[in-house]
Amino acid sequence: MVDEVKTGLVAPRRVSGFSELALEYDLILCDIWGVVHNGLKAFPAACEALRLARVNGASVVLVSNAPRPNGFIATMLDRLAVPAGTYDAIVTSGDVTRTLLAERPGARLHHIGPARDIGTFDGLDLTITGAEEADLVCCTGLFDDEVETPADYVEQLTRLRDRGLTFICANPDIVVERGSKLVYCAGAIAQEYEKLGGTAIYCGKPHKPVYDMALSTARALRPEGIRDGRVLCIGDALRTDIIGATAAGFDSLFIASGIHAEELNALEGAEPDHAALANLFSGHAHPRGVMPRLAW
Repeated sequence: MVDEVKTGLVAPRRVSGFSELALEYDLILCDIWGVVHNGLKAFPAACEALRLARVNGASVVLVSNAPRPNGFIATMLDRLAVPAGTYDAIVTSGDVTRTLLAERPGARLHHIGPARDIGTFDGLDLTITGAEEADLVCCTGLFDDEVETPADYVEQLTRLRDRGLTFICANPDIVVERGSKLVYCAGAIAQEYEKLGGTAIYCGKPHKPVYDMALSTARALRPEGIRDGRVLCIGDALRTDIIGATAAGFDSLFIASGIHAEELNALEGAEPDHAALANLFSGHAHPRGVMPRLAW
């Protein structure tokens, strides 16, 4: 796990609009779920803010802990009516997962997660098997995240641990916002596996490989290059987005109305409570600023 970067910051400063910061950066690495949409609908102001950043010279790469490859996410964004001009490219933890699995040709893989994620493995030299025949496990999520919790997986995880199987986590998020509620993600199952003594490999934020892939993608888009100190990460999660950005050496902008909305009293884009915000960031990695929702 990435170590949290300790600071003496009491609370991040309020940013009135993304226009205050955007012109200072060549590259914007923006989270998707909780910033651009909430799983049910797009946030038009956030999409417009990213479009205007591009108009003003920045490249925008959407970086998501979604367990599926970027093509699936582009299709989902189209379905949610996110304008194509919002971003230049997408990089997902699913892309990193595929890169990792491609290094293990011929592996017998046990998949934990919903059937809709099976496309993550398309075209790879793998055999999908039951748990007893597998020599590797990949978790993309819960089978039914509407009703299940990590506790429902303890018995299965214990058997996998007893066999010494490496557990690849294709989505390090613990929870994600879906409309007005939070649902568990693969990261919660991976944490449970580690608690049982198993070994987990995390493929997305806050870990380095996904940032390396995002930078490589961005450099291919920008022949003029990316100047030092001119990368900004935007996200709604302290554990993944903000701590990950700081560990990677990037600035960050925190969106308060995502997964921390309830504890910050920032539901539906309300102004976050200052004391709650100070408490969230006290002693932790901190962003350059905070907004209730992303807007220009």
